[in-house]
Amino acid sequence: MCEVAMEEQEREISDMDPQESSTVVAENGVMLVVNHSRIRAPFSVVLATVLYLAEFIAAAVLCSMYHKTDDTIWMSFTITFMLLPAVLIQLALTFIHRDLGRDRPLVLFLHLLLLGPVIRCFEALVIYFKAGKKEEPYVTISRKISLKKGQGMPMEWEIGQSERNLATHRNAFKRVAVIQAFLGSAPQLTLQLYATIQEKYFFPPRLALMIITLMSITYGALVCSVLAIQIRYDDYKVRLRPIAYLVMIVWRGLEIAARITALVLFSTALTHWVILVGMVNLLFFFFLPWVEFWAKKGSLTETVEKNFSKLGTTIVLCMFTLLYACINIFCWSAVQLDLSHRELIDRKQHWDRLAMYYCGRFVENFLLITLWYFFKSDFYEYVCAPLLAVQLLICYSLAVLFMLLFYQFCHPCRRLFKYNVHDCLHCVCCRSGSRGARGKPPPSYSTAATMVLMPDEPVQLLDPQNSQPVNLTSQLEERETAIVEDIMDAA
Repeated sequence: MCEVAMEEQEREISDMDPQESSTVVAENGVMLVVNHSRIRAPFSVVLATVLYLAEFIAAAVLCSMYHKTDDTIWMSFTITFMLLPAVLIQLALTFIHRDLGRDRPLVLFLHLLLLGPVIRCFEALVIYFKAGKKEEPYVTISRKISLKKGQGMPMEWEIGQSERNLATHRNAFKRVAVIQAFLGSAPQLTLQLYATIQEKYFFPPRLALMIITLMSITYGALVCSVLAIQIRYDDYKVRLRPIAYLVMIVWRGLEIAARITALVLFSTALTHWVILVGMVNLLFFFFLPWVEFWAKKGSLTETVEKNFSKLGTTIVLCMFTLLYACINIFCWSAVQLDLSHRELIDRKQHWDRLAMYYCGRFVENFLLITLWYFFKSDFYEYVCAPLLAVQLLICYSLAVLFMLLFYQFCHPCRRLFKYNVHDCLHCVCCRSGSRGARGKPPPSYSTAATMVLMPDEPVQLLDPQNSQPVNLTSQLEERETAIVEDIMDAA
């Protein structure tokens, strides 16, 4: 649901022999053709399925415990947040794989039993283990620019039928992860943390469910972050290092934990006012893309589904916008919607929106924690309330710090930036003191990452044969071979 809806254009390749050597240098000395025989294991598919099953089973066990203790309210909300994302996931998988137009009664029956992710995961594993046992011709190629040691090299990977089918499963399960995280896990974690504080003790099944939901939300946020990078740098082969994933996990985990804790603490002191806070956040982020759409006087995109009417397209876009709003309630979505664009996603990186979001969210969390501190119940007399409030603000500040570290050192395309984080901070801090001074600014201590993107100019490389600059962008545009890519190849 959160992924970009791109049209796949296919064309048969007849001028390249898949039996050639693994690397072939083209006439210009730049383009490479790589036989992509190795297929990556579908780890993202397995992980999304495990999180789905673990959360569903843990919620079911907790509901049975609530039934035994006659906690009807907690049981009702737990069932709601367990079934709502599960149903939406079945609809999303059925829609993506177009099962309604195919004769697959067993698959449809398993979807009715809310076991759609299980059968999809099984299909992906079967495709993976069968791949390579018999030779199959590639159906198209994927064309990307590989960044190594600051140099860009255009490369082409042959895409076979098995690899393309696995890419479809990966993309579908990325949607599953986002839906599960922000339409099920986030409200479920908020509910169970609120119930724990109200009942004043930790229930082991409830604690297990809270841990699983936090893992699910963090994974969903990681998917959104990687997706944003993939969309912004669509022409490049993006691969994140393990340290980058570690920094992102800390960034997203601290951000989500601090945000949910602030909301829950506020709700324990001012129960009815938290509904107003949640509705204002939801409506603001829901209508923001629509207001921008009406301001641009755009028309509804037709690439959601060609068979849809305008009403059907509007309903799908409303669901898409609702998911976008739910993400922004708990954390930064990392992508911006553009309903007038055929891909539904704005490819530009809006640093001003990123700064406004985190500044506004920090102020909101500060106000929520402050109001909780003044209106807290007697239960918190046994807790050091000032220390807890300071810890939450520090956690959110650390989340922002790790976000800056990610863009400074761990961003996979940081070498394409013009100024790094250090340059921006130095410029802001020293602007008043250097107004009268003239001359060039001091060089940055790091050229690893930046916050200001370079203008969209053609990328030029040096031809190793004649030492002449080569216009890389124009060469890629002139080639008529289409691209079929795995959007979440880095996740």
